[in-house]
Order: sequence, then C-alpha cells, then structure tokens
Amino acid sequence: MSTDQRNEEFIEPSPEEIVAFTKEHVKGMEGSDDDEWWNVAGMLHVLIQTVGRKTGNVHKVALPYWVDKDGHRVVVASFAGAEKNPSWFINLADKNANPTVLVRVQGATYWSDAEVLDGDDYTETWAGLTADRAYYNNYQTRCERRIPLVRLPESNLVAKRG
Repeated sequence: MSTDQRNEEFIEPSPEEIVAFTKEHVKGMEGSDDDEWWNVAGMLHVLIQTVGRKTGNVHKVALPYWVDKDGHRVVVASFAGAEKNPSWFINLADKNANPTVLVRVQGATYWSDAEVLDGDDYTETWAGLTADRAYYNNYQTRCERRIPLVRLPESNLVAKRG
C-alpha cells in the first residue's frame, strides 16, 4: 500500500448526497473486494457495523479512512461539516451498545475496540490527517462541534478473504 494519503482532488458531497449513495456503496462493498468499491474518490474505505443504541438494529456505513503514524485506520465523523454528529458515530461512541465494532476492509474482517480520540492524540492525528486532506479543515469551519476522530485498531481477525 502506498504511504501517500494526500487527496487534493476530492469533490465534496453534500450530506444529502452522502446519505443517498451510502446504501449503494455498502451493498457494493459487501458483495465485492474490487477496488471500484474499496478505493473511492482517491481514498481507501472501510465498512463498519454498529448496533443502534436505542433500537438494537444493526447499521452499516462505508467510510473513507486515513492511516495514523502507528498504522491504525482512522475514520472521521465529519458528515461534511454538518452541525450534528453522524448516527454511526453516536452509536459507536455508546460503549453499552457497541463495546466492539465489526470492521470490514478489502480482503478481511476484524473486531475493533474503537477509540474516540481526545487530547494530544486528537490534536496530533488531526494535524496529520488535515495535512493530507485539507478539506476536513473546511468541514470544521462549518460547525460548532469538534469533528470526532475514531481509531479502529485490529483487535481480533474474524476472516481473511482471497
């Protein structure tokens, strides 16, 4: 895998567009390990599965990820700078509903003890992320909330494909 994670040609979707294409993206990722589903808009993606904190229903979302200095995948709960956190993050942050999160990557699936970043860890990770993907800074200017970062370390490999 290339270590270059810069993405300067990203075309920003609206929150409405994100919702509209997420279902199709999830379906494609579940059915294929082809790059067309896993490397979208110049970014590698993961498929995470959370449990609704109120409903108990399983939810899946496709998200671009960035790799931190220790080699862990990091996802951003930006929702294109919307004022509210995305539902997947609210569910993931509820450790009662989601003590671990099922993560599918191209070619494998693993359980993760997802970590919501804070303090110096957040600051350092945000700086690295936005050096590669400056548009996240634009998202941050649109909302009062601090956009959450979530590290997805590999806790337990479930299956390796191919």
